[in-house]
Amino acid sequence: MSLSVLSRKEKERVIRRLLIQAPPGEFVNAFDDLCLLIRDEKLMHHQGECAGHQHCQKYSVPLCIDGNPVLLSHHNVVGDYRFFDYQSKLSFKFDLLQNQLRDIQSHGIIRNETEYLRNVVLCALKLYVNDHYPTGNCNVLRKSVKNKEFLIACIEDHSYETRDCWNGLWKSKWIFQINPFLTQVTGRIFVQAHFFRAVNLHIEISKDLKESLEVVNQAQLALNFARLVEEQENIFQAAVLEELQELSNEVLRKILRRDLPVTRTLIDWQRILSDLNLVMYPKLGYVIYSRSVLCNWII
Repeated sequence: MSLSVLSRKEKERVIRRLLIQAPPGEFVNAFDDLCLLIRDEKLMHHQGECAGHQHCQKYSVPLCIDGNPVLLSHHNVVGDYRFFDYQSKLSFKFDLLQNQLRDIQSHGIIRNETEYLRNVVLCALKLYVNDHYPTGNCNVLRKSVKNKEFLIACIEDHSYETRDCWNGLWKSKWIFQINPFLTQVTGRIFVQAHFFRAVNLHIEISKDLKESLEVVNQAQLALNFARLVEEQENIFQAAVLEELQELSNEVLRKILRRDLPVTRTLIDWQRILSDLNLVMYPKLGYVIYSRSVLCNWII
């Protein structure tokens, strides 16, 4: 169906859906391409702002405020397309299309024992991230749900190489409640890669985890938490690498080969698979130390 016969609401729904589907690092490219098709600057700007806000939350888009990294997520949304940063104590809007902060305002926080623990956990997590991710970012947020205090730790690293036709993202999120003796940590590790040289290949891998941590004191809790994150992410990475190594030529053929019209032309699948192997495996550069392969394993 042509876009010209759609109602305005239908256009808005289609545009928003297409923009939200944009892989990490490719939102602006998708927006520019849609602008050429829609040719309605006001409509595209409004939908771009809405979809960009959701994109930032979905992929933990990193910012830098006063020299400190900030990860955007639905946990630090304060309404009206605004985000809040605990370190700078500022709330703001973020224009993903222009890559700039807007409408910056001060935003107070309650200084209590949970806030002190948040800072201790953040320090421990930064040590881990600095050892494993050369360009990684982390953030620790607070949240109260029914008078119960939670800490949410987020980690993100990416390598966006659009000119070389690939993008990769690693992110994880860890949540635990502030309990006196024992707390349960709920985590989720997520990896997404997009390779679009010769083929259009999307990979998404995720894992949910639940572990328990003993609470002795704040310093010990922070160190044990950082060790837990390191252990679980190392296990996840090793498992994914093992799966990739077992991806044989036969499996690749089943994934990539499809029924074609009869043209009486022979296709040299072995040569194609060999070329793919040359692209996919020998150039596994360690961009993220122990996390690198999962951000750009495709290249």
